[in-house]
Amino acid sequence: MRLKVNPNRMELLRLRRRYALARRGHKMVKDKLEGLVKEFLHLLRDYRDIRMAVDRELPELLRPFVLSGLASPKEAVATALEHSRSPLEIDLIHRRVLNVVLPGYEVSLPPVPRYSLLDTAGSLDTAITRLRDYLPRILRLAELEHSVWLLAREVEETRRRVNALEYILIPELRESIKSIKARLDEMERFHISRLMKVKELLEVKRTAL
Repeated sequence: MRLKVNPNRMELLRLRRRYALARRGHKMVKDKLEGLVKEFLHLLRDYRDIRMAVDRELPELLRPFVLSGLASPKEAVATALEHSRSPLEIDLIHRRVLNVVLPGYEVSLPPVPRYSLLDTAGSLDTAITRLRDYLPRILRLAELEHSVWLLAREVEETRRRVNALEYILIPELRESIKSIKARLDEMERFHISRLMKVKELLEVKRTAL
């Protein structure tokens, strides 16, 4: 499909500049797409590994809580858990990957909770310690999940741009340039033919005189 343009030399020059710009833009966007796909696959592997580890560790994390509930009075466990509550400090840190802003989280764990060791089983200490170690991995999992989603969206948008340039705009410009050049060549041959005809008529007239 050709663009609807006037077949003149100014338009031909303008289309050639657009064509060269489209070719350069296509290369840049395609390089960006390759970089995005590479980073996406890298993060996806990390996300898969951490997700499997987190899912695998969750039953082991819950077991000491269940054991402490069986070995200690329910009220004592509830009181100990209430005393162990404290706010988390989570800092959001951004990083850029090929102009895509990806999130990062840094967590500051609260001090070790203080509660009565006489009224609770040792399994509760184990449970709380494991939970403190588990929290950073949960945040890392959330960070990777969001980053994978953002990169997947950017990969899709960039792929659409690459396809639009490669299969629509660049072929249209190429076909339009070819059409205008053919039209200008035809017009040039027509003018040369007319000039030769005029020259021939002048020669005939000069000879007749």
